Amino acid sequence: MIFAAGLGTRLRPLTNDRPKALVELKGHTLLERVILKMKEAGIERLVINIHHMGELILDFLKVHDNFGMDIVVSDERGRLLETGGGLLKARNLFHPGQPVLVHNVDILTDLDLREVMAWHEKEQAYATLVIKSVIADRVLKFNREGQLKGWENKRTGEQKIVDQDFYSAKEFGYCGIQILSAEFLQNMVLRDVFSIIDEHLLQAKQHVIRGFRHEGFFMDVGTPEAIKIAEGLIY
Repeated sequence: MIFAAGLGTRLRPLTNDRPKALVELKGHTLLERVILKMKEAGIERLVINIHHMGELILDFLKVHDNFGMDIVVSDERGRLLETGGGLLKARNLFHPGQPVLVHNVDILTDLDLREVMAWHEKEQAYATLVIKSVIADRVLKFNREGQLKGWENKRTGEQKIVDQDFYSAKEFGYCGIQILSAEFLQNMVLRDVFSIIDEHLLQAKQHVIRGFRHEGFFMDVGTPEAIKIAEGLIY
C-alpha cells in the first residue's frame, strides 16, 4: 500500500494545484517513484489511498495504464482518515492472508525492499517497522532485541509506553516503511481516524513489533526545502 492521501500542507505552495503524491522531483512524481520501487521489488497488487485532489491521481494512473500493475484505489475523498484509519478502510482490498508492505509516498530511500521483505518472512514477524538512527524530537524506542517499547516526543515530554523496557530502550526514527502480517491487520483495535503508529503501540502490548534497521540513505521530502535538497542528491 502507498499512503498518498495526505493534504500536503507542509509542501505548500507546491501542493496548491496538485496532491502531494504528484509533486515532481527531477521530472518524476513522488508517486511514480514509489510505484516503480514497489514494482521492482515484485509487488503484485498495490493499494493507493487518495483524498486531496484525488481525481488528479486517478487521471495520472489512467494515463500511465497503472504502470502495468494491479492497482486498486482506496477513496478517502469524503473524509481523510490518517494513516491508521486509511489502512483499516483499505484492509479488504489486500490479498487475504498475505503480508502487506506499506510505504509513505513522500519517502526517498536506497533501501532494497526485497531485503526487508525477506527478513520479515525469515523472522516470521508479526509486524516490521523500518527504522534509522536519528536525532529527532519524535522517536520510537526499541529494546536490545529490536522490539517496540514506546514513542516519545522529546520536545513536549509526551510519552507512550508499551512496558517498563521503555526506559532502557534506544531511540530511532521511523522511515515511513513497514510490513504488516495478515494477523496484525485482522487484530487492529483502533477505529475511525487514527495514526498507524498508535495502533502499533497498542498491539505491542501483546505482540512483538520488530524494528528493521536501515542506516543507508533516507529522506522525508515533505517540504519544499527538502525537495530542493533532494534534487541535488539524486539523478
